[in-house]
Amino acid sequence: MAAYMLREAVDAAGLEDVEIASAATSDWETGNPIDPRAAGLLTQRGIETSSHVARQFTADDFATADLVLALDTDHFNHLRRLATNDTDRSKIRMLRSFDPELAREAPARQGIYDPWYGDEADFETTSQLIVAALPGLVQHIKSQTADTRGA
Repeated sequence: MAAYMLREAVDAAGLEDVEIASAATSDWETGNPIDPRAAGLLTQRGIETSSHVARQFTADDFATADLVLALDTDHFNHLRRLATNDTDRSKIRMLRSFDPELAREAPARQGIYDPWYGDEADFETTSQLIVAALPGLVQHIKSQTADTRGA
């Protein structure tokens, strides 16, 4: 959900050449489509998800990523262990670290409960938590894009 919602926010901000990818920290869902509850919620927002196929994040992905976002602390900690150097570790952030309400909190307080274990209401709650972080995240992307273009 976060990748699709971020893509929507980046497009609305007029940012070009921003690649957004979604990947899991395990291989349990590799090859599967998006969860039907998440797809339903995104469809209600006008976001098409039928082409989604789950894949696993690997250490090689750090080479092409400028920013690696984790939604829950288990994923954050897994990614930190997967990183082989300080440069890769510096790319890892909790999504909610971009929410002004939680920006100064420790990563352990910024996690989003995985709605997969719940029902549609849990997916809606997750959506709201993602939405709260998007303006700060888009601003961060704008600033990083400006830095790399020399603006």
